[in-house]
Amino acid sequence: MSNSLIMRGQLFVLRLLQFANYAAMVLLVTYFPLYFESLGFSKLQIGAIYSVGPFLSIVSNLVVGIVSDRMKNLPRILNLLYLMQILALALLLPQREFVIMAAIMALFYLFQTPNNTMLDSVSLLAAERMKISFPSIRMFGSLGYAVCAVVFGQILKAFGSNLTVWLLLGVLFVSFVVSFFVGDYQATLRKFEFRGLWQLLRRKDTLVFFGLILVISVAHRTNEGFLSVAMREIGADESVIGYAALASAVSEIPMFFLLSRYGHRFREYPLLAIASAFYVVRLLLLSQADEPWMMVALQMMHCVTFAIFYITALRGLQSLIPDEYRSSGQAVFAVVWAGLAGVIAGTLGGWMYDSFGLSRVFQTGAVFALIGTIGFLAAHLRRR
Repeated sequence: MSNSLIMRGQLFVLRLLQFANYAAMVLLVTYFPLYFESLGFSKLQIGAIYSVGPFLSIVSNLVVGIVSDRMKNLPRILNLLYLMQILALALLLPQREFVIMAAIMALFYLFQTPNNTMLDSVSLLAAERMKISFPSIRMFGSLGYAVCAVVFGQILKAFGSNLTVWLLLGVLFVSFVVSFFVGDYQATLRKFEFRGLWQLLRRKDTLVFFGLILVISVAHRTNEGFLSVAMREIGADESVIGYAALASAVSEIPMFFLLSRYGHRFREYPLLAIASAFYVVRLLLLSQADEPWMMVALQMMHCVTFAIFYITALRGLQSLIPDEYRSSGQAVFAVVWAGLAGVIAGTLGGWMYDSFGLSRVFQTGAVFALIGTIGFLAAHLRRR
């Protein structure tokens, strides 16, 4: 089989996995809060569910990342992660008690959160091997999020929130099957050493980078974790909430294309400062929105907040962490991006929502984004 044919096959596999991965994410982020709400859980309980999982995933990401770099077998790691997620959801199906469901969701997140990390790791390594840009693979995740936000919204509107878990099970089963066809991109890398990883992580520029990523990630998770519940509170149904997810995902795609073509011409920290500044604007406007269509329209700002921030942050990570530590570096990034930020945003946001209302939640997120904007500008000037 020719190399070009193998490369096209691998490109198809990775793009399909990105598509399915973010189809699962739209269910977790947008529709699972509504599923828990339909069971009678309070906003504080929903916030607790979304904070316990990321807290436990801090350990999971680090363990999976280090094991992946030592074993140099990302495909088998992906197989195991998808299988365990399927088993956890099978346990969740008959449950209705909050404590039991929270425990099962914690188990689920132990294996779900590293999934993004490992998929990005193998996509980055494959993109470098195939001489293509990472955004050209990652944009199919946005496409999956956009398409499935609408499709799942219509399905759940017609058949009810009880179908949410079944939909996620179907998506994960497809991902599990496709993951067996992922190629091995780690075999030729240099040997992994704990000492080398520790020396990289303790450097001052690495610590500053991850500290600023944490601040902006809290702002992002505030929007992500509470948007659908906030929209439901002001009268939006599942289909309208799906359109909000569609707006954010569709807006990412052209930005990913532009970043794949021209992003390398700009330095990372100024781009990250720009994205952070737009997070301030986005969250402040959300705090004043009192109609569902306003929140849907504001999700179009995703292209200049999340799209620029995420791709540029991964580019900055690549410049700090060499390929033999790729999975471990991605794991630390995920601990900050999803774990610590999820704990802070879920706990703080849930408490503020119950105590002070919707506006204060988004305003607090804007404060975090403002701190990040100033931090990235200061770090850029210091580096110069």
